Amino acid sequence: MPELPEVEALRGFLDEHLAGRLVERVLPLAVSVLKTYDPPLTALEGQRAGTTARYGKFLALRIGELHLVTHLARAGWLRWMDTVPDRPPRPGKGPLALRLVLEGGGGFDLTEAGTQKRLAVYVVRDPQEVPGIARLGPDPLAEGFDREAFGALLAGERRQIKGVLRDQSVIAGIGNAYSDEILHHAKVSPFKLAASFDEAQVDQLYAAVEETLRTAVERAHGVAAGRLKAEKKSGMRVHGRAGEPCPVCGDTVRSVSFADSSLQYCATCQTGGKPLADRRLSKLLK
Repeated sequence: MPELPEVEALRGFLDEHLAGRLVERVLPLAVSVLKTYDPPLTALEGQRAGTTARYGKFLALRIGELHLVTHLARAGWLRWMDTVPDRPPRPGKGPLALRLVLEGGGGFDLTEAGTQKRLAVYVVRDPQEVPGIARLGPDPLAEGFDREAFGALLAGERRQIKGVLRDQSVIAGIGNAYSDEILHHAKVSPFKLAASFDEAQVDQLYAAVEETLRTAVERAHGVAAGRLKAEKKSGMRVHGRAGEPCPVCGDTVRSVSFADSSLQYCATCQTGGKPLADRRLSKLLK
């Protein structure tokens, strides 16, 4: 799933390649992708693209007086084309969900792999009309997101810190992968209750959030859209690396599985050497 650093890189990429150009056509190719009907997609045609904004994991492309907003979800992606194929795409075939064609050539496809169709596109007059954007918590890279603001978000939270970091209504833009990386950097168990952090631990976790995300943004800056997934994976220390040695201590990276996802961690770095219970595996062994 694209998270804050990758979506921020896509925002910069689109500002460079899209801004100032005229939109010729917008073609919806999957029934599930479009979440609004007024204004229609056709209202974007013939309009000039402006700058692109990021709201958490959402991208908002300004086109004329409207905004084309998308959330790429777990398996979605934006594929830029310098030359759009002459042959029109066939709706309902393959991963293609939407195509935007620019006057004079070029454009992009929104694609989604797999059978769970969660990629979403909205055409709105104001990005705040999108329910997911309206519910977002503060952006962790925003100027006003300081240590005090972060500490206030954790105060009273009786949930595990892994879930708190992933909750978009608490902090916008952090998903499964970067929450694993942040917690490894901070040497914190993903199951630790957020409200149990003392002041020093809050300091440590806040620093890990800032350093992990800013480093990832810098690493992704200027990378072409088609290479961002590989760039994200290459920078991971524990996420997606179960069975490999921890780059900090050399212990084996472990994994805990859930219904539709998993987390990775280092027991030596994060849990005092104690493996976390994998509840799904435990059920299978009964």
